[in-house]
Amino acid sequence: MSNTVELLAADLNPQGGVFCPSPKTDMKLWNSHPKVYLDVAKTGEAKCPYCGTVYQLKAGEHFGGAH
Repeated sequence: MSNTVELLAADLNPQGGVFCPSPKTDMKLWNSHPKVYLDVAKTGEAKCPYCGTVYQLKAGEHFGGAH
């Protein structure tokens, strides 16, 4: 059940990550695995090791931060 969720930079927390499961995934079994922190800002995407959902920044989105 692999799924891809496109994110805006504004969807990331101040550290550049998200938690899975996320309300954005529309998971029916939202409690199907433990809450996992995924660092999306580092490479522009991250994959949940439990459910395989890939969270990625939409094309053209950039996470702000120190230059």
